[in-house]
Amino acid sequence: QGFLVNWTKGFKASGCEGKDVVMLLREAIQRRNEFELDVVAVVNDTVGTMMTCAYEDPKCEIGLIVGGTGSNCCYMEDLRNIEQVEGDEGRMCINMEWGAFGDDGSLDDIRTEYDLEVDAGSLNPGQQIFEKMISGLYLGELVRLILVKMTTQALLFNGKATPELLTRGHFQTQFSLAIDVDILMRSKEGVLKARELLSDHFSLRPSEEDCAALQQICAIVSTRSAYLVAAALGAVVSRLRLNKAVKKLQTTVGVDGTVYKTHP
Repeated sequence: QGFLVNWTKGFKASGCEGKDVVMLLREAIQRRNEFELDVVAVVNDTVGTMMTCAYEDPKCEIGLIVGGTGSNCCYMEDLRNIEQVEGDEGRMCINMEWGAFGDDGSLDDIRTEYDLEVDAGSLNPGQQIFEKMISGLYLGELVRLILVKMTTQALLFNGKATPELLTRGHFQTQFSLAIDVDILMRSKEGVLKARELLSDHFSLRPSEEDCAALQQICAIVSTRSAYLVAAALGAVVSRLRLNKAVKKLQTTVGVDGTVYKTHP
């Protein structure tokens, strides 16, 4: 069994929340009458990543996803620390759903006006706060909002914003990733890519200073994302170390996700 509590990551479909998705899938398979299939387990990508890594490296105790639609983490916890499970021997995988970290306001002191605007314009305002600060689905929009703010302050593009720049979701995260590559390599190609992007996709005629500023903005947004992921992952590693009562922990983290694999 697997009950869908609520949708996240931009998904919104009726008739699913609060229901057993395993039963729904089995019924859908039967309606098709084309396959001989059954559901033997419900596993998300985070747990699947950890299991796949652990198959080759037994020291793997953490699974991490930094993807295009979201971010999450899981880890192996001692049963003695899990109140809902009887017994003290053994371990269990905990799916943290850390994308929802901050839904209680615990991240309010580090959220910016751009984070608040991204959240307000999402399909699930007030939910998945941490995820909206780090995953690929939202990084491009964060960059766009910063560009708009700086343009209205006449700091970019001679203070002239185009309809494309003012369109929500028009600045895709893949644009930011492409520009980030070259700023890290200290190559002038990044300036050319920024100029081409702003001209072709946003009908702008940027100066070289505008292009350099865009590079810096993309780098800042993605670097903040990396810092937040690293801080949260560090907390999980510290938890494992305390559970094992060791000074130095040797463990492996299985990582997957579009942002992780495509970002320089």
